[in-house]
Amino acid sequence: MLIRDARLAGGRRRDVRIESERIADVAAAGSLDEDGDDVVDADGRLLLPGAIDVHVHFRQPGYPHKETWATGSRSAAAGGVTTVVDQPNTDPPTVTGEAFAEKATLAADSLVDYGINGGVTEAWDPDSLFAAPLFALGEVFLADSTGDMGIDADLFADAVERAAAAGVPVTVHAEDASLFDQSVRAGDADGIGCDADADRWSAFRTAAAEARAVERAVEVASGADAQVHIAHTSTPEGIDAATAAGATCEVSPHHILLSRDDLSELGTYGRMNPPLRSEARRQAVFERVVDGTVDVVATDHAPHTVEEKERGLWDAPSGVPGVETMLPLLLDLARRDELTYARVRDLVSANPAAVFDLPRKGRIETGADADVVLVDPDTPREIRGDDLHSKCGWTPFEGRQGVFPDLTLVRGRVVYERVGAEERFGTPAGENVRR
Repeated sequence: MLIRDARLAGGRRRDVRIESERIADVAAAGSLDEDGDDVVDADGRLLLPGAIDVHVHFRQPGYPHKETWATGSRSAAAGGVTTVVDQPNTDPPTVTGEAFAEKATLAADSLVDYGINGGVTEAWDPDSLFAAPLFALGEVFLADSTGDMGIDADLFADAVERAAAAGVPVTVHAEDASLFDQSVRAGDADGIGCDADADRWSAFRTAAAEARAVERAVEVASGADAQVHIAHTSTPEGIDAATAAGATCEVSPHHILLSRDDLSELGTYGRMNPPLRSEARRQAVFERVVDGTVDVVATDHAPHTVEEKERGLWDAPSGVPGVETMLPLLLDLARRDELTYARVRDLVSANPAAVFDLPRKGRIETGADADVVLVDPDTPREIRGDDLHSKCGWTPFEGRQGVFPDLTLVRGRVVYERVGAEERFGTPAGENVRR
């Protein structure tokens, strides 16, 4: 394939030739001969390296009514995500080599490339898990995305030491449950009516709980000389604690774009872990995304059914879908000059590839995997849950604008193409990035 006259994130117009799953040549626009290639005329549209979403929950095995590898990866491809990293809180949880192998079998349905995070619970088997082609050690500290609290401090220290010895980064969900405001839940028991007040979830899971957990995680990791990556930081204090200690961190689109001010409209659909924060904190988080403090944007794509999300504040599961809307939302911010296209590229492609040691991903250069996304920034469209491809069928970003892909390639294969109102998907051929 030859992609003719594409604009890269830095503004240069280039031809890009793809051969045998890799980028074979990048040259000035109009300088490469077609030579029998399948030619895509970009006509100045923006060409980006495929996004790497290092934090998704595709729900298999255990919860296919919420999402599957087939539906989740279709959603990813339609949103310009070419690699995903699945988290371990499935059923069974990915805490043994056997569970890893079961999930890898299901991942054969994926359109996009993938990594599989292992996790740490009281039942984990480090010997068999580290024998598996592990992407990274995922969500191991103080809370996981199910809301289950606590692992033993010694167990965490052991996991960090083993990860450091294996050269595996540790992805940490940092919330200290001991700092949650239990009086908020006690108020519900007194009949205050928390089910009608989704803001109470944010009041319950305090901002201080995140910052303190980050401090504890990086303190343990520093003693083992381990690489720590803090997942879905939601406060400026958490981000600053991570960066001050030399850890990397990620922010999710919902913590960039939504705040407690939105909860009157979102209701229980806005319940997530960590929760939405004040508008002032949201703005401070966004400033750190813009200025380069934040390393990565990742979605924590956590789909649940409409029925599940409408159970009431204390019974609804935490989490929102996001893998399909991450890149479109960021590109719309760039279209409106709130970010640069180069910064978007770094947040979702170049930096994730560097943090998680994926040297062939995240860049448009000779020799890199041909994971690319072609978009027209001048044609945003309204985000509607009915138009998205996640199995859950809803989005917290209903009605916002997004810049969606015209074409998504994974290692040179067309996995998604949109022409007018018609959409076409490729066939599943995703590979484990630790192959």
